[in-house]
Amino acid sequence: MDKLFKLKQNGTTVKTEIIAGLTTFMTMAYIIALNPNLLTGFGSQGGPELWNGVFLATCIASFIGMVAMAFLANKPFAMAPGMGLNSFFAVVVGNIVGITGLSYLESFQAALCIILIEGIIFIILSVLNIREKIVDAIPLGVRLGIAPAIGLMLLNIGFGSNAGIYSDKGGPFFVMRDFFGALTPGVAKDSMGSGYGAMVLTTVTMFVGLFVIIVLAHYGVKAAVILGMLVASVVNWAGQFIFFDTNPFEGLKNASFVPAFGDMAKTTLFKFNFDGFLKIGVFTAVTLIITFCIIDMFDTIGTLVGTASRAGMTDENGNMPKMKEALLSDAIGTVTGSLTGTSTVTTFVESASGVEAGGRTGLTALTTGVMFLACMFIAPIAAIIPAAATSSALIYVGILMISGLSKIDFNDMFQTVPVALMLLAMPISGSIGHGIGLALITYTIMKVFTGKAKDVSVLTYIISLLFLVKFFLIV
Repeated sequence: MDKLFKLKQNGTTVKTEIIAGLTTFMTMAYIIALNPNLLTGFGSQGGPELWNGVFLATCIASFIGMVAMAFLANKPFAMAPGMGLNSFFAVVVGNIVGITGLSYLESFQAALCIILIEGIIFIILSVLNIREKIVDAIPLGVRLGIAPAIGLMLLNIGFGSNAGIYSDKGGPFFVMRDFFGALTPGVAKDSMGSGYGAMVLTTVTMFVGLFVIIVLAHYGVKAAVILGMLVASVVNWAGQFIFFDTNPFEGLKNASFVPAFGDMAKTTLFKFNFDGFLKIGVFTAVTLIITFCIIDMFDTIGTLVGTASRAGMTDENGNMPKMKEALLSDAIGTVTGSLTGTSTVTTFVESASGVEAGGRTGLTALTTGVMFLACMFIAPIAAIIPAAATSSALIYVGILMISGLSKIDFNDMFQTVPVALMLLAMPISGSIGHGIGLALITYTIMKVFTGKAKDVSVLTYIISLLFLVKFFLIV
């Protein structure tokens, strides 16, 4: 193991890497069921066969992407179908249904052609070092601000969407807005209705987990994050038993542990509908491919740069060794996703939780990947991890990543303004790529109108222009 992953060279051990991999898995296991839910309208579109196909594709494509990350790049980053990109994919499928009159399944298979082309483009760009040059084109100030911006995004996920509560009065309800934002508990009860009790349990769960992690980390416990999540899970399960008379393990009784490979073979495995893809028109097709490429590219770049920076994996110029291999692994994951039947596979921001747990090599990614593959058989077990428990880890890691702001020169407006806007844009938009894009546009415009246009590289101008087109012209 040491020779394969260079553990001693990276100051880590097999035990630490495995714990880190399990930590990452627990923070992102939600995607295993959520991805097929989003892509099939919670099973209402394409039938249970399509849901099963996307579920298995999620596990398999994520595993293969992480195997590539482990052995090509030897980095601790985990991959899965990206949030945001999967929602956009579902919207595209619905639009294809409207444009062509095809069934949802046929339109889904047509949309997979977009993901295949995107993945192939990324493999070519990665091999030719073009994606790496794009990373280098990001100004140092913006590059240094990516990690803190991702930290705020993790905080937003932890306190927001990851712990969202629904009730008879709607939802989702968010911890900071609807619970702590209420003037009194009475106001919160009135606004959340039957969801108030669940919100109280959620809030207690995440803060218990957070404080356990903080205390254990203070005493140097390597497994602080995963232990905190386990304590938080126990608190949540006990709360469900005691206060809601609910058995959180009820779903395990009749759960099936046999993967539905037959459904996958019928619906998503190598099922490309190129005839349906061509029916949407050349301009629409090209526009969609470009849109997916831009979002995925900068989401991946931002995650890699931000997480690597936090882990001390970058040099003084913010560059990460083996960036080319890491980007190539991401592209391989996307192509595999299209072949098996899911939307764009990308590097997950939750990888930061494993890095914070000590993960420094590909063994962390491999461990997470093996867990994803195992979920084809043990998905019901993974599903009992409460979302509020994973929030504890995301909040803790987010707080730590914000410390990267100390590297920003706040006396330099060319760093301060782009980074400030990026800090705001990432958590609000939910997109790492969009945050970086806004920062690059701001940086470029500031340089041009202050007589320093020559300081901006040609590639930075091109990227800024592409984002302007993406934001204002692509509909």
